[in-house]
Amino acid sequence: MRAIVVTDQAAGNAGMRQAGRPQPQAAINDVVVQVHASGFVGTELSWPSTWTDRLDRDRTPSIPGHELAGVVTALGYGTTGLSVGQRVFGLADWYRDGTLAEYVAIEARNLAPLPGDVEFTVGASLPISGLTAWQGLFVHGRLQAGQSVLAHGAAGAVGSMVAQLAREVGAYVIGTGRAADRQKALEFGAKEFVDLDNDALEDVGGVDLVFDLIGGDIGKRSARLVRSGGTLVSIVGPAEARPAKGLAVDFVVESDRAQLSEIVQRVRDGRLRTNIGNITTLDDAIAAFKPTKRISGKTIIRVRP
Repeated sequence: MRAIVVTDQAAGNAGMRQAGRPQPQAAINDVVVQVHASGFVGTELSWPSTWTDRLDRDRTPSIPGHELAGVVTALGYGTTGLSVGQRVFGLADWYRDGTLAEYVAIEARNLAPLPGDVEFTVGASLPISGLTAWQGLFVHGRLQAGQSVLAHGAAGAVGSMVAQLAREVGAYVIGTGRAADRQKALEFGAKEFVDLDNDALEDVGGVDLVFDLIGGDIGKRSARLVRSGGTLVSIVGPAEARPAKGLAVDFVVESDRAQLSEIVQRVRDGRLRTNIGNITTLDDAIAAFKPTKRISGKTIIRVRP
């Protein structure tokens, strides 16, 4: 099969190449999926799991990419809940070969059915962005109606999901980003927008939940905005500053079939819009990972026509 592989951590994106790899086999509780569309996160090449296994042993050449939508072609021994020919989408294990390939072997529990009226490209854009937003807001942040949310990067792939899901439950959303992101952030559900280059973040006042996708100085300043009893939720590592009278939670997104089903249902009925910035093919994928201009939104690789 065709796949994108990486072999040299120091080379970064420059070390990516297309290669022929053996088609994967389904282990116990696995399925093999013929990948129709795949998502890619630009920071993957800095993740230890891209280069080593859980015992810290080198596993290159490895196939990056962890989001997919496709069709089940084989079932491993003991696999239940899915069937051959079924459309699925989901989030692959961090330490296994990923989804920038024509086929992937993946644990069945990491997949959810993809309804026939949802395109594969849309399905592949949902797992990391949707699950990160869902888990940060509702599992770790315990967001409730009437509360306020400061959503950093509200025009991006994850931030736009945060804004929409928070708005849906009745929260007041304040989005942040660059000046060019203002209109997009407002369209995705923010009631206010803070230009991080030109506006004073501190003018926001107190909020119940900060969803931090940036870290650094912005994360430190954001911690001071959390009200008593509120939460700073971060996906960029442990917070360098903690709220004085609130919680600081950092987490790594996990696959969850029930949550994936909730997310895709919201896409189907129009309550949630995915944020795709660029769609390319597997042949052109490497070039797409080296954008010459800033792209706000998710990069999706259409593996099959």
